[in-house]
Amino acid sequence: MKKNNDDVCKSTVIHNEIVEEVKKKVPEDEFLYDMAEFFKIFGDSTRIKILTLLFHSEMCVCDISFALNISQSAVSHQLRILRQSKLVKFRKDGKVVYYSLDDDHIKQIYNMAFEHLKEGEKN
Repeated sequence: MKKNNDDVCKSTVIHNEIVEEVKKKVPEDEFLYDMAEFFKIFGDSTRIKILTLLFHSEMCVCDISFALNISQSAVSHQLRILRQSKLVKFRKDGKVVYYSLDDDHIKQIYNMAFEHLKEGEKN
């Protein structure tokens, strides 16, 4: 099979002005690392399912477990990761702990990914 090298630069010219201007706009490595860690949280389908449920209503572990047909301990584990990442928050009502999205940014990130993937299906 022949390689297609159309996407490889055939020139060794460096456009210094562009490179220097762009480098000024790129965040520090530590921030980019934090961003990569943040996106890793979305890399688990169970966590995505939990977030999807919480878009519609706050729910307790029992309800999430029943809705997804997975164990309460598995749900609790994923909720702990989501909570540590500040994607979900909780409130206690007696013995019941209810979870909800931490803020609207989470839904916006989800919706942007959803729309992007739906766009790709059309092509």
